[in-house]
Amino acid sequence: MKDFSKILKYAKPYTKSIVFAFLCLVLTSLITLLLPLIVRNMINAVVVQKSMEVLNSLAVDLLIVIALQLVFAVTHNYVLGFIGNRITADFRLELFQHIQRLSLRFFQERRVGEIISRMSNDISVIQKALVTFPVALIRQTITLVGGLAIICYLNWKLTGLIILVLPPLMLFARMFGKRLRNLSSRVQDKLASAIVVLEEVVSSIKIVKSYTREDYEQKRFQSSIETAFEAEVQKVKISSAFGPFVLFLTFLVSALLVWYGGHQVMQGATTPGELAAFFLYAIIIAGPIGTFVRLYTQIQESLGAVGRVYELLDSIPEIKNPEGAVVLDNIEGRIQFEKVSFGYSKTIPVLHEVTFEIKPGERVALVGPSGGGKSTVVQLLHRFFDVDSGSIRIDGTDLRRIDLKSFLEQVALVPQETLLFGGTVRENILYGKLDATQAELDRAAQSAHAYEFIQRLENGYDTVVGEKGAKLSGGERQRIAIARALLKDPKILILDEATSSLDNQSEALIQEALEVLMRGRTTLSVAHRLSTVHNADKIIVIDQGRIVETGTHRELMANKNLYHHLYTLKMFESHGEALALKGSQLG
Repeated sequence: MKDFSKILKYAKPYTKSIVFAFLCLVLTSLITLLLPLIVRNMINAVVVQKSMEVLNSLAVDLLIVIALQLVFAVTHNYVLGFIGNRITADFRLELFQHIQRLSLRFFQERRVGEIISRMSNDISVIQKALVTFPVALIRQTITLVGGLAIICYLNWKLTGLIILVLPPLMLFARMFGKRLRNLSSRVQDKLASAIVVLEEVVSSIKIVKSYTREDYEQKRFQSSIETAFEAEVQKVKISSAFGPFVLFLTFLVSALLVWYGGHQVMQGATTPGELAAFFLYAIIIAGPIGTFVRLYTQIQESLGAVGRVYELLDSIPEIKNPEGAVVLDNIEGRIQFEKVSFGYSKTIPVLHEVTFEIKPGERVALVGPSGGGKSTVVQLLHRFFDVDSGSIRIDGTDLRRIDLKSFLEQVALVPQETLLFGGTVRENILYGKLDATQAELDRAAQSAHAYEFIQRLENGYDTVVGEKGAKLSGGERQRIAIARALLKDPKILILDEATSSLDNQSEALIQEALEVLMRGRTTLSVAHRLSTVHNADKIIVIDQGRIVETGTHRELMANKNLYHHLYTLKMFESHGEALALKGSQLG
């Protein structure tokens, strides 16, 4: 219940509305308790008094009371329903905001489908709890306490028969409530596993089809669904016992009430009207008793969902601004790595005392064999992770002391594998500058040589690109990403082989655009195709997490070390005959 109580903080802004709704709820419950008394008087007016005038008067009173109950019930249902859904929406928004603040390591350790499941399935369970539980709990409490007080006043002997049913019900609920909570958590976990499979298949559908693994994925998904089904059946076995058990006790007590109450009427100890009123109260009280049992089990289920969601909310971001963070509004672009060591795990280091400097406006290319640490340098520069030792300085200030938002607003990344959002071309380019004008948008698209193909699209800028840009070619997606970076107009530009997805003609055009973009800006190019690094002011060669060479293209080629080997190998790869010749020589 501790985690569940945390959610109540979202109700504070709506305190006045909640008080008003609960007042209507209390009035509804109290009116419900009046109805059997009016019915009692009406029966006595017919059987005992035999007065039509009294009967008509009581009938009018009954209609007025029923109308008031309707008004109050509709009011509290709407107000509390609105507030419950509003609280759930606020809760979802905070969870989404928190997830965005979490460090990259969090997402590397969790699967997307699991996070989506907690955002959707678990919060839906919590939403039901927020909207349903408070209303039912208060209404049934008033009904139960008020009903017991009235029937005890009417006939305390008959009341004793009803009270006998309470201990077995409470014991039954306690016995199975905890078991239901554990099973509910298990069901949600298994459904999350199924969603993970679904998300993986949808996002990798080309690979699934290419390798004809539809049957394999069907079996994987079916396994998760069947496991969830088995857990759900176990839950149903337990929860299905509540209804019949409660019904059995209700019928048993009702039979005893009719027998004993009829005996009292025949002896003159009570009137027919009082017996009828008592019986109506017994039926009214049976509702809260059964509801409390169901509420207890549902609360146990929702507590499991709350625990799963708060496992995300209680996750602490590894990367956050320190107190008194330095805001850099207008950076020069000097980057210094000073003896930087880092590993994604403590046992497997990736970088070893990496030291280099990039001066403002300088163009530096980072090259090396695959897995050498190039991408890690980029991730550390974005502060997706913090260094294990050493430091990264921006304009002389340690990156860990800088307000991260103020820094990243002046950095643009063009990745090798471009993933676009599923909206329009316009929305994807404007991601670089949300308030850009149409003229700025056009200039960015023209500089990235994307304007012409955008105009040929069915709806131009307003063409929907599809999931992850699926409706566009790889080169078109890359040019949109470059336009997005151009629109941002950054001080530091990071190119993760930004032209790798383009044909030779498009690459030449983009290189011209990038030349304009890089002018006067600090640029770090992570190069996989070494033919793109000729014009760099400096080339840093990294291998197995260590810098092994630094210099210009001419200098490194003259040294005939690793860079020369990589560059020569790349040239062979681009010429089939030369590659065949190299193969024959190696043979």
